[in-house]
Amino acid sequence: MSLGEHLIELRKRVLIALAALVVGMIVSFVFTDAIIWAMSEPIRIVADQRGEDADAIVQLMYSTVTGPFDMRLRIAFAVGIIISAPVWLWQLWAFLMPGLTRKEIRYTVGFVAAAVPLFFAGCYVGWWVMPHIVEIMASFSPEGSANLYEGKYYYDFVFKLLLVVGVSFILPVFLVALNLAGIMTGKAILKGWRVAVLIAVVFAGVATPAADVVSMLMLAGILIVLFFAAAGLSLLFDWRRRRRDTVALGPLP
Repeated sequence: MSLGEHLIELRKRVLIALAALVVGMIVSFVFTDAIIWAMSEPIRIVADQRGEDADAIVQLMYSTVTGPFDMRLRIAFAVGIIISAPVWLWQLWAFLMPGLTRKEIRYTVGFVAAAVPLFFAGCYVGWWVMPHIVEIMASFSPEGSANLYEGKYYYDFVFKLLLVVGVSFILPVFLVALNLAGIMTGKAILKGWRVAVLIAVVFAGVATPAADVVSMLMLAGILIVLFFAAAGLSLLFDWRRRRRDTVALGPLP
């Protein structure tokens, strides 16, 4: 294909992806009430802990005229991207696939097949620990103070948390990808196990309530298992690579 034909193909793929995003946003906008209600659950928990008159001092607020609509639009955009992911991922894949070798296609499919479920699993864990973080932060408020959560910043906190935890779950996949690319060996990955365990425990300790040791151990355990699984796969790939090189070169004279 000529450069002009590539640009025409790219425009076609982008327009289809944008159309899917718009449809996803429209569908998501209809359900923003339910999403905001679910996001606000930690605020209601803090209000219940404060007592009878807590509704006046613990609540979600909007400091601008357009704040409520802006929050709904942000939610619709974020959820719309997730809903339309199969369409725009396929459009991206269809545009890039003709330029990939069979081996690169196999690696890409494997990477996506592993990363997507792990990312959503991480988002679920982030949603699970989010109420605990809000409760912990609210516990530092001095007596008599008010916890008024501005809608825009509260939304940013929730979705950034989901994004961070989701990405942390796919970091092991990136480690394996670096190993397959020949950038990091399995031994180099495994050598950093102490740092990985420390980061997992600290993150789990911050993300879960101090008294909920079981939740902390579960979250830390998941992250540690994912790290060692990535290290094990990398060691296996290194072994297979050395074996393949030995067979190709033949025995030494």
